[in-house]
This record gives sequence, C-alpha cells and structure tokens, in this order.
Amino acid sequence: MINTDDLRVEAISPLVTPHELKQQLPLTETANDTVARGRKEIEDILAGRDNRFLVITGPCSIHDEEVALDYAKRLAVLAEELKDQLLIVMRVYFEKPRTTVGWRGLIYDPDLNDTGDINKGIYTARKLLLEINNLGLPCATEMLDPIIPQYISNLVSWAAIGARTTESQTHRDMVSGLSMPVGFKNGTDGNSQIALDAIKASKAPHYFLGVDQEGRTSIVNTLGNDQCHIILRGGRGSTNYDEESVSIVQNALSECGEEPLVMVDCSHANSGKKHTQQEVVLRSVLDQRLSGNTGLFGVMIESNVNEGSQKIPADLADLKYGVSITDECISWQSNQDLLREAAEKLK
Repeated sequence: MINTDDLRVEAISPLVTPHELKQQLPLTETANDTVARGRKEIEDILAGRDNRFLVITGPCSIHDEEVALDYAKRLAVLAEELKDQLLIVMRVYFEKPRTTVGWRGLIYDPDLNDTGDINKGIYTARKLLLEINNLGLPCATEMLDPIIPQYISNLVSWAAIGARTTESQTHRDMVSGLSMPVGFKNGTDGNSQIALDAIKASKAPHYFLGVDQEGRTSIVNTLGNDQCHIILRGGRGSTNYDEESVSIVQNALSECGEEPLVMVDCSHANSGKKHTQQEVVLRSVLDQRLSGNTGLFGVMIESNVNEGSQKIPADLADLKYGVSITDECISWQSNQDLLREAAEKLK
C-alpha cells in the first residue's frame, strides 16, 4: 500500500502537558492575586467603573529572560508611582505571527537558533510570567496558537489577537473561552470591520477542538467572552489614531450595539514602525481623551530597556543588551518620561 500519511513531516515529538507544566511551576498566591486584580481593574475600566487610563507597555517580544525581569522590576515601581492615573500592565509577548518567515518568538525558538525547543520555550514563558506576577505587575500577551492558553492563561490579565489573526474563526472561538479581557486589532490593511465582527463573534458560545489539562484532544464548549474591544494599529501606509478615524470606529461600534471602547496601538502602522513616533501618537490620544472622549480608554506602547532594534547575530554573544530583535522600541527612560507626562496630564 502506498503511504499517504505525514509525507512532509520530519518528526513528531512529545510536548509537556499543561498539567505537568503547572505542577513544575505552580501558581503562587501572590501571582494569583495579581492576575485576579489585573483582570478586575481592566474590566472596571471597560465598564466605566474605573476612570484610569490603561497602558499596555513592554518589549515588542521577549527574547531574554534576564532583560525581561530587569524591565519588569523597573515597571513595577513606576506602576505603583502612577497608579492613581494609570493602570500599567506589562506587555509580555512570546508568540510572533509572521507575514512570511522569521523568528516566531520565545516559545517556539527560545535559543534563537532554529532548533525549535518548544518544551524549553513554554517552560521559560510560564516561569517568566510567574516571576513578573509575583512582583505585583499584571501581564499582557498575544494569544496566537490555540493550544498555548492552557499552559499560561492563568497568569495573563489581558490578551490581544493580532492583525493577522483577528479574522480567523479559530481565534474567535478561542477568545470566546478565554478568562481575561481581549483586544482585537484591526487588519494589516487598516480594515476595522473585521475586528468589530470578531468582538460580536467572540461574545457568543462556541464549540471547537482543543486540548484538556492532560493534553488530550478534546471538544471545548465555551460560554462567550463579553470583555472584548478593538485596538487601532493603523494599516498599510495610513494611521487611524486621529480624532476622525477614532470617531468613525466608535460610531460603527455603537451602530452594532457595542460600547464605543477603543484602544490605540502607538506602534506598528500608527508610528510608521518608527519608535520615536510613538510619543506623537500617545500625545494625540491623550488630547482626545482630555477633550472628553472617555471611550478612548488606553494605549499600547512598545518599549525595552534600550531603544531601537537589532538583527539576531550569528554569534549570540554579540546581542546588544535590552534591544528588541523584532520591532523598534523606545528606551526605558523615554517610556518612563512619557508615562509620567501622561499621568500628569490626566490628573
């Protein structure tokens, strides 16, 4: 008989189960309290019970555990300092969707060498989330692979669905069962309708294939997630953080029966992928909010210990400390100055 199975599969290797990983890295009371508090405070902002401004900030992607913890310790102090005006949540991204090919994130390639040690990557990701939450700092991440939430979601206070996956039925199904608030980005072409559709779809119950805590393929039945919102990140060759663009999206949300809640991504197409432009976007958003648009409730900012970006070098010893290996980021100092400025304006 001619073989018709796995003709292009080189190998299939066992993956640690969610239960096994959680036994190795159990949730602490401090981390649990941080996650629960973070989710509750974000939900209160979305519901209008908390008038603080939400800021999701941190590296474009995590590639170095030491750098991430260095950044987190600084951010935890700043979050406490500015807590009356800002709810600060750390961006801790482990999965990177690609238009074609490229480094796909710490979970998939923790050693930056294409060896694909996912068991090591997923262990490192959970360990890092645990350590950051133990600092009292809530965490945010992008959910990309629908299996990954079983391993890390109980350490995540807010999640995003990226521009490349907002239109995906698989991701809308997944969001309908996630336990935290979720933001959907508009498409890479600037199309916001797909995010509005995603919000509506994710509010409904769904059933789909997934894995249980023992790693068994299972049927997942969800209740629906009513804590979703849109993230404006611009599109090819255009921005959408200006007053007119925001108003158009808010009107569209209202017309389809959703709350006119909008978050703005200060990076990506809104900044033309130039890290120095993020401050321009942030100041525009703050001006709109101070002019009375309370539906404009938060921003995303890409920042790292040091500014800019770098390619992954052939010799990893040449990696620059605290510099992004994906999109350009502003430095810690710039981020700190901007957030203090924002808090002062919002007083």
